[in-house]
Amino acid sequence: MEKVQDKFLRYVGVWTTSDPESTEAPSTKRQFDLLNMLSDELKALGVKVKVSAKGVLMATIPSNVKAKKGEKPLPAIGFIAHVDTAPDAEGKDIKPQIIPDYNGKDIILNKAKKVKLSTAMFPELKNFKGQTLITTDGTTLLGADDKAGVAEIMCAADYMVNHPEFKHGTIKIAFTPDEEVGRGVENFSVKDFGADFAYTMDGGDVGELEFENFNAASAKIEIQGCNIHPGYAKGKMINAIIVANEILSLLPPKERPEHTAKYQGFYHVVGISGSVENASVNIIIRDHDTKIFNARKKLFETIQGKMDRKYGKGVVKITVKDQYYNMRKIVEPKYYIVQRAIDAMKKAGVKPKIQPIRGGTDGAMLSFRGLPCPNIFAGGLNFHGKLEYVPVESMEKAVQVILNIAEAR
Repeated sequence: MEKVQDKFLRYVGVWTTSDPESTEAPSTKRQFDLLNMLSDELKALGVKVKVSAKGVLMATIPSNVKAKKGEKPLPAIGFIAHVDTAPDAEGKDIKPQIIPDYNGKDIILNKAKKVKLSTAMFPELKNFKGQTLITTDGTTLLGADDKAGVAEIMCAADYMVNHPEFKHGTIKIAFTPDEEVGRGVENFSVKDFGADFAYTMDGGDVGELEFENFNAASAKIEIQGCNIHPGYAKGKMINAIIVANEILSLLPPKERPEHTAKYQGFYHVVGISGSVENASVNIIIRDHDTKIFNARKKLFETIQGKMDRKYGKGVVKITVKDQYYNMRKIVEPKYYIVQRAIDAMKKAGVKPKIQPIRGGTDGAMLSFRGLPCPNIFAGGLNFHGKLEYVPVESMEKAVQVILNIAEAR
């Protein structure tokens, strides 16, 4: 059976960066390169698989356990990961570096560009002393988010197919596109998938287990200025850039990502562009608590009113849209799903670290569509940038956790 390290290295060699500006599904055709590769590998194992025109791969490993008379059949359990990588950093021509028996010190990723993984900045590196690390070469991201999850699911599937003595119920596998641009499951049919519950293998450090996430919304601010020759602008000019700055000054300065942690929500300015005549600002709104989340959105109504009174209606237009919600309300009543993952981690010798996701996953949206879906570690750290890395041992533990969850009980 191929090792998870080898699968991972092969998958990160495929360029799959998604595109937030695209309206196609998937957002980039190159994602099919990896989806088709995975489809071929699953078919070679004898697994029934289908890749949709929208870039969603679904596969089934049939149960090899017959329910006894009067007993309920084992649940169909799903495992999900996404094939795209974030557009935040270059994802083409990735050249992984393998560091066996890591010595616990700083790692020079690229001497010429002076890029390094520093233990002063990332003290958690020391936790992996003696392990094998896979890093970038300091010029691209690595793609452990979420090709580590993809490799782990594929490795577990390989094991189940080639070890008929391993007893399991029906196993459902899905690989999705465009998770990194918030469209991972927009073309995902829960009914067609057919799982009773599932797990996304899309978390970070070994042991992470998450079943609650941010409530999320976006705020798009469009500003129509009035550009007058600056020599004759008094009482006439409305500088859209200045108005944008004024609006941002009305957001609580301590409620930004760089000042928050754990359950604290935030406002995050993710884009700004414009001129005197026109400007636009894109902001994301996040909070675990529904009441606080709604209050955060309400702030933009207050800002809208203030701008209307000062500049007149039509100068500022603020559009707030909900994106996803905290899956805790869906998953917690079915805590046995979480407990199954806890037990699987303990059996693999992994200490569970239950924590809220300071973000979202495909599983959050799937949970609200009838498929409870906690998130499990894939092992990578420092996602979305050139300092990303993954310990091989963490991926190996994730494979074991998948198998422990899948095992008939």
